[in-house]
Amino acid sequence: MCGIVGLFLKDPALEPQLGSLLAEMLGVMTDRGPDSAGFAVYGGGRDGFSKLTLRAASAASLVDLAHDLGAGIAAKVEGQLHDTHVVVSLPAAAEGAARAWLAEHRPDVAVVGAGKRIELYKEVGLPKDVGERFGLSHMGGTHGIGHTRMATESAVTTRGAHPFSTGADQCLVHNGSLSNHASVRRTLRAKGLAFETDNDSEVAAGYLTWKMREGASLSEALEAGLEDLDGFYTFVVGTENGFAVLRDPIACKPAVMAETDQYVAFGSEYRALVGLPGIENARMFEPEPGKVYAWERA
Repeated sequence: MCGIVGLFLKDPALEPQLGSLLAEMLGVMTDRGPDSAGFAVYGGGRDGFSKLTLRAASAASLVDLAHDLGAGIAAKVEGQLHDTHVVVSLPAAAEGAARAWLAEHRPDVAVVGAGKRIELYKEVGLPKDVGERFGLSHMGGTHGIGHTRMATESAVTTRGAHPFSTGADQCLVHNGSLSNHASVRRTLRAKGLAFETDNDSEVAAGYLTWKMREGASLSEALEAGLEDLDGFYTFVVGTENGFAVLRDPIACKPAVMAETDQYVAFGSEYRALVGLPGIENARMFEPEPGKVYAWERA
């Protein structure tokens, strides 16, 4: 039931290879989730600018979007098309206006990720095909996470695919199911969070967003989740500079990690990690139940 991968690079020399390494890890997990797949990559960012990853039904409907958006909000907007997604870069101060313009003029376009560094892509289809559609193997960056889905809590749709992003430069992938997601969703909505799907995993992402808005660190937010989120789960979370893993206190979902001087890697199974450089010398371990593992770049 679903496959998760994650890679956090310590060695800058590996950054150009992030996408190719992550693509191989994601493809290996195909039989754990052939319905749909997605990934988030943390690449370059510019001070004072935001990236919005936008999704539509077809690439053709996105060709002129960056130009139209820029004209609509009277700001310089640059766009890079990736099949059914386009990443637009715009002044951070104009992000609110851009979201409002999209809601009014292009309701067919969904904002799937936003922040200084994050780019997020997901679609229905086999993980290998999804990765190739968006050119994952050619992407560089410092860290990334990915997910292969076998739908259990909602329909097989692009909207229901992981990762879920509910905060700036934040995203989450999840293997498992939450039994109290409906009540947590109601609580979070009352606190101002909005949800695009009925997927339980989006609720987990929203919960972490709320906790961090309240001042918690990523580790503290995950630790609080041990008390507030019921069910069976393994979470892998990305932030602008961080990467974290948490398994529920029973830890019935498989998970394995590897750490070297060059990287930290996560996979639902060891076979997702075997293609990584120097894996034969890595410290291999299974994350303990109910324990937060987190790494952060300066």
